[in-house]
Amino acid sequence: MSLNNKPLDLLEEADIRSLMEDEVPESKVIDYKKRLPGPSELEKKEFLRDVSSFANASGGHLVYGIAEENGVPVKICGLAGIDPDKEILRLESMVQTGISPRIPGISMRSVPMEGGKFVIVVRIPKSWAYPHMITKGSSKFYSRNSAGKYPLDVFEIRTAFSLTGTATERMRNFRAETLAKIVAGETPTPLNDGPKMVFQIVPFGAFEPGSRFDVSSLVQKYKSGKGTLPLPLTGLFSSWRYNFDGLLTYDDRGSYSQVFVSGIIEAVDSFVLSDKSDDQISADGEKVIASVKYEETLLEALPKYTCIQEYLGVEPPVFVMLSLLGVKGRFMQVQTPEFSGHKNVQIDRDALLVPEIMVESFDYSPEEVLRPAFDAIWRAAGWERSMNYNDEGHWVGRI
Repeated sequence: MSLNNKPLDLLEEADIRSLMEDEVPESKVIDYKKRLPGPSELEKKEFLRDVSSFANASGGHLVYGIAEENGVPVKICGLAGIDPDKEILRLESMVQTGISPRIPGISMRSVPMEGGKFVIVVRIPKSWAYPHMITKGSSKFYSRNSAGKYPLDVFEIRTAFSLTGTATERMRNFRAETLAKIVAGETPTPLNDGPKMVFQIVPFGAFEPGSRFDVSSLVQKYKSGKGTLPLPLTGLFSSWRYNFDGLLTYDDRGSYSQVFVSGIIEAVDSFVLSDKSDDQISADGEKVIASVKYEETLLEALPKYTCIQEYLGVEPPVFVMLSLLGVKGRFMQVQTPEFSGHKNVQIDRDALLVPEIMVESFDYSPEEVLRPAFDAIWRAAGWERSMNYNDEGHWVGRI
């Protein structure tokens, strides 16, 4: 039994009992605690050491309410006489104020047990921003191995900072290499001439040597009638096939999506922004970007792609990257009378590469995640922000 095999919100008493029945030992990714940390500074520090060590290593679970002997669970004691919601809030506050930088994606769940008791499970993901330092009472870094947590030495701290920078660099290099291939016409399926949209969702761990996911499971699910394949940005596909990178679906009109075995999903489209589409030409013949159409396309696509990543077992955070190619000289399409007095400004460069946007968990609002990207494209066309959002910050698609 592994707690990783089930969403935290769906954990039940049977899942906790299976840890003991299967004699799942403490390891690099799981630690048992008989009781919650108390109010003393010593216990708080111990809790922070545990949490930061998981984040700085491979991630894992702290399970409160289980007694162990020699690392093997022997009794589910449970936590009695507590308000689990208040205890979770207390633990969350300790993490937020006692560890720097903040660890994204930590989640906690109280599991009701027999007799009115609870077990509290803390799930700590492998962090994208490691190493994390304890700031309460000391300034130390911890990691984990099979024997438990241990303090990092100077060499290990230096290496951790170096690896974090390398991962970010690899992600940006991946983007640059992809765009260069598209410009050179080296794509797995043909694209149309004219402007193109490149939408990439890149897990932070995608470039680790062991990052491999079974993309064939998506095909099996599709063939069984229980799911759909990852669609191109047009929302339709003509066919699909396996390729060297993973799984490809494509629309013959000039659009494809690629699921890499590393967990990356990339959608490349030359139809939504195509010169041949009637709504890409304004009344006076100027080339425009249909603001509602392209934003709506991305808002619908993002949750579908991240659902696929979650199904494959990808761990957040993921980084969303939007690039528009071949858009120099275009205007942002504006038809609403409220904004008709605005002076049109041509986009002054051929490629718009929006800075990557981090999504810390798969519980997110697409309109909030994508708004910085939309705002950046509108600014390139002379506007303050995306005018498809109302004053309350909600996407309304009114232009």
